[in-house]
Amino acid sequence: MSMDPAPQAADAKLLSAWLTREELADELGVTNKTIARWHTEGSAPPCTKVGKKILYRREAVQQWLISRERGQL
Repeated sequence: MSMDPAPQAADAKLLSAWLTREELADELGVTNKTIARWHTEGSAPPCTKVGKKILYRREAVQQWLISRERGQL
């Protein structure tokens, strides 16, 4: 009896709009520790927690980045 790959494909599609803390750190070029510090300081992008896993919605991270834009550095 073979397993239907459809549930795995559905899971991948369901989570395709979300990033793990590790993926977010990689995309932003910072460490996981930096993201954890941002959470402590209250300056991290919004997230959701599922069990022990912390997930960031790509769209929310993009909005967070836009909110941090400045005219000149």
